[in-house]
Parts: sequence; structure tokens; C-alpha cells
Amino acid sequence: IKKNVMRGKMKSVIVTGANGFVGSEIVRNLVRNGYKVFALYNRSKKRLDSIPDCVPVHCPMDEFEKLPELIKETPEYIFHCAWTGSAGQDRCNVQLQLSNVVSTCSLVSVAKALEAKRLIVTGSIMEDEVKAVTDANGALPSKAYIYGAAKYSAHMMAKPLAVASGIDLVWGKITNAYGVGELSPRMLNTTIKKCINLEAPTFTAATQNYDFIYISDVAEAFRLLAEKGAPYSEYIVGSGGAKPLRSFLEELRVTVGNGLRFLYGDIPFTGVNLPLESFSTEKLNKDTGFKPEVDFTQGVKLTRDWLKEQE
Repeated sequence: IKKNVMRGKMKSVIVTGANGFVGSEIVRNLVRNGYKVFALYNRSKKRLDSIPDCVPVHCPMDEFEKLPELIKETPEYIFHCAWTGSAGQDRCNVQLQLSNVVSTCSLVSVAKALEAKRLIVTGSIMEDEVKAVTDANGALPSKAYIYGAAKYSAHMMAKPLAVASGIDLVWGKITNAYGVGELSPRMLNTTIKKCINLEAPTFTAATQNYDFIYISDVAEAFRLLAEKGAPYSEYIVGSGGAKPLRSFLEELRVTVGNGLRFLYGDIPFTGVNLPLESFSTEKLNKDTGFKPEVDFTQGVKLTRDWLKEQE
């Protein structure tokens, strides 16, 4: 295990949303690399129970201001993964999404109070989709874009607050994380479940560009962003192999599709198609040396096997 030392002590970090799909994997990665992790959770800490070396701390997002009382150490980094309503119909809940924006902004002040060096936030590629659809006259975005709009708003508000507070803000925009441990109804998870249950999945024409990145690679990327990312910068966190969605889906069908026929074009596509360069991970690779380890075929197999165990 790599040991990180600061003034002769193990470096302390805070992870919000630590019981979530992305947050728990970041906690696991940080612990494995020698950090002392204060893992913040809201209702449940089930995922954290399998990471015995972390320090679970009950702290909902609307109580971030209590952190200086709860944690009596100066964290090197704060990783902000907490976000209510990241999947399903809650993506369309305006008040819920606005509360996430407020909590993100409040965390900047808390980071200053804790004397943390930098704040690393899990953003989304949907921020770029929101910007594109806003500028596209006549576009017909679905209500799910409210989630992306909230992520974008949080980014735009947190950045000037961070500058004023002297807190390095590093923003990692995840393309599409997937893998073992995900319980959400997002597309890839739902598709693999349908394959397991021998139900033919239906899609849009699936010509829009996409990228997927396995969860353990997401966690590694965010640790490297904390250690090596440039201050006040944003990064695309993906595999670096973006291509039309249908290419990924056909690879999935061949790998775990159980001979099913995938149906394309039955669902209308109402979003925008980002150009391939929007998914570029060149800056992430150059600044941090990050290289993904799990390719899509391997990741899909791992996810399929885990989902079968759950069922």
C-alpha cells in the first residue's frame, strides 16, 4: 500500500456521498492508497461496512456546515460526490436539484473553514449537453436535463466562490460510469438486466456519441485529479474511446446479450448529439497520467456477473 504522509502523518481526506455508487469506490481507492478517509453518508452506510479502514461520519448534505465540529482534522482534499436524484424521475425534480446546487456552494465555505487545500467535484458530461441544447434553437430536451442544468449551475456558482475562498476547485465531468455495485435504473444497468431476463431492450436510433468508463477507473481518475489536477480546471473523466452509442450496445449484445435482438429507433431521441471531441480525455491523460484499466467488454461481463448474483 502506498502511504501518503503529511507532517509525518497519513493525509486525511473527506468524501461526501461516500455510500453512493461512485463515492464508495473513491473511498475504497483512497484507503487502498494510504489515505485516512472520513466517509460522509446520509441514511445508510451499507457500502462503507465493506471498507473497514474508512471513518464513517453521518452528515446529510444540508448539514455540511457542521463538518468543522464533526471532523477535528485538516483534510488535504474534499471529494464531493453527494447528489440527490442522480437517476430516475428525481432528475426532473426542480426543487431537489436546486438543493444540490445550494449544498455544493455551501461546501466551498466549509472547505475554507476546514483549511482544505482543494475541492474535487464529480460533475457530468450532461453539463456540456445542457450548454449545447440551450444554444440550439428548436431543440426539445426532456425534463431529465434539469439534472444536468443543476450540475452546470453548481459548477458555475462554486467556481467563483472557490476563487474568493482560495480553495483549488477541480471539476471532473464523468461521461457514463457503470460497473459492479450500481443499483440505479440508468440505461446500461437496465439493458444488462433485461439481457439476463431475456427481454429484448429498446433504444433510440443510438446514433448519438457516447462513452462509458468502469467504476474502478472513475475512482482512480479522481484520486489522480486530487493529486495532480490543475487548479480551477475541468476534466472529462471517461475511457477516451467515445463512439456512437449503437457501437457500445452491439458490443454489449455480443458479450452478454444471450442471443437477443436489440431494437433501435422505437424511442425518440430529443437531446443533442455532442461531437466526439467533447469526450476527449487528453487533458486528464496529460495532467495526471491516467489510463483506464478495464475495457468495455470486460466491464460489461463483470457487471453482468454481479447483477446475476444480486438476482
